Amino acid sequence: MQGKIIRGIAGFYYVNIEQKGIIECKAKGIFRNRKEKPLVGDDVEIEILDEEKKAGNIITILPRKNRLIRPAVANVDQAVVIFALSYPKPNLNLLDRFWLSMEQQEIPTIICFNKSDDCPPKEAAALAANYEKSGITVFITSTKTGDGIADFRKALSGKTTVFAGPSGVGKSSVMNTLFPEAKMETGEISEKIKRGKHTTRHSELFYLGEDTYVMDTPGFTSLELPKIEKEEIKDYYPEFMEYRDQCRFLGCVHIHEPDCCVKEALEQGMISKARYENYKQFYEEISTRRKY
Repeated sequence: MQGKIIRGIAGFYYVNIEQKGIIECKAKGIFRNRKEKPLVGDDVEIEILDEEKKAGNIITILPRKNRLIRPAVANVDQAVVIFALSYPKPNLNLLDRFWLSMEQQEIPTIICFNKSDDCPPKEAAALAANYEKSGITVFITSTKTGDGIADFRKALSGKTTVFAGPSGVGKSSVMNTLFPEAKMETGEISEKIKRGKHTTRHSELFYLGEDTYVMDTPGFTSLELPKIEKEEIKDYYPEFMEYRDQCRFLGCVHIHEPDCCVKEALEQGMISKARYENYKQFYEEISTRRKY
């Protein structure tokens, strides 16, 4: 019988079986001998030991297609990074760091700008357009009015999705709107510092039906860039691709070189200035990173 681990606590793993429910399992000793540890998100085969008590053993961990370290989760289909349009104001540098980290791990990323009820529509649309130009899917939502929620829900259907973003942007509120049964704790925004309290405490997948799972993660306020070479960063910016072969120099990094078509596109408003400034900062940051 196959299922997916939705949470692990104190050596017990809770496996969701479609049409059957959640089975509390222990991992067989063979995994310890192999130094394998089941992860939330693992697809597993189990044996039922007690039908009435819904207890069993994990006997096989099926091959993983990927694995994230933070949060510890396997078999992720996509990541959603959520930022508020109002309080706290979106930190686009942090957004681009997360997006770059997911791109480097070949995990498709969706951006959700929440709290649209607190932001002028033109401002929200302009911000979304900067990322849509890069080929990134963007949703603008409000948990107060319900705007954008139905379309956002469709993008999650049939996939395992990790939610991430800074504290206070409404991740848990969005989760509750999508899946009221989750009853996740929502934190008040601190009026004094305009930051949310950390409300997510452990890795857990929530089952939304029809092979659809979502995970909320603790809010982050900083994020280290992935370990890539500075010359590689440009390859993660889709908006650079159509111009790169037109640059004067082969291997142009689009910063100091003359006759750079990416910089020309930037001047013409074809590339987001904010995205480009973050790109330059990431390039310099990786350039000065110590190598061990």
